[in-house]
Amino acid sequence: MIRAALTRLRREARGAAAIEFAMVAPVLFLLLMASFDLSYRAYISSTLQGAVQKAARDATLEGGAGATSSLDARVRLQVAPIVDNGTFTFTRKNYESFTRAGQAENFTDSNANGIRDAGECFQDENGNGTWDADSGSNGTGGARDIVVYTAQVSYPRIFPLYGMLGWSSTQIVSATTVLRNQPYSTQQRASAVAVCT
Repeated sequence: MIRAALTRLRREARGAAAIEFAMVAPVLFLLLMASFDLSYRAYISSTLQGAVQKAARDATLEGGAGATSSLDARVRLQVAPIVDNGTFTFTRKNYESFTRAGQAENFTDSNANGIRDAGECFQDENGNGTWDADSGSNGTGGARDIVVYTAQVSYPRIFPLYGMLGWSSTQIVSATTVLRNQPYSTQQRASAVAVCT
């Protein structure tokens, strides 16, 4: 009797598609939501990068240094319609040359450990009196200076799958561009001062 019921059950095909769909559907929906989330991020990233490039080009012109808040507002205006509840952050650092962009201030490594320790002399390139891991000065600088312009937007994820995948509930997208200010004047070169503290 039991053997006959098992044989009949094995041959029964009705409902097999529903069971297979029930097994495959969660994975399919998870993959779809993940691809939508990543595609949305790529769209925001592309839009933000384009807006940053345009704003940075406008900032390199003479008089552009005084219009940074309006340029930031234009970036925000272009990206905000596609980012729900986004929080924007803008930073600008300027350098005298491309080779110094993002580089630490030079220091004398007395104990050869590769780390700037207290008491080791350094070249204060940005004039703030302290050693910095980034030798740039804040702002857009002057004529012929190199400017690193970064815009960052953080926003809540649009799909609730982040918890299942171990992702953060907030997505952060940033765009950076590096440009040289136009030669509308002579570049003001500050001489680095040796500081030993």
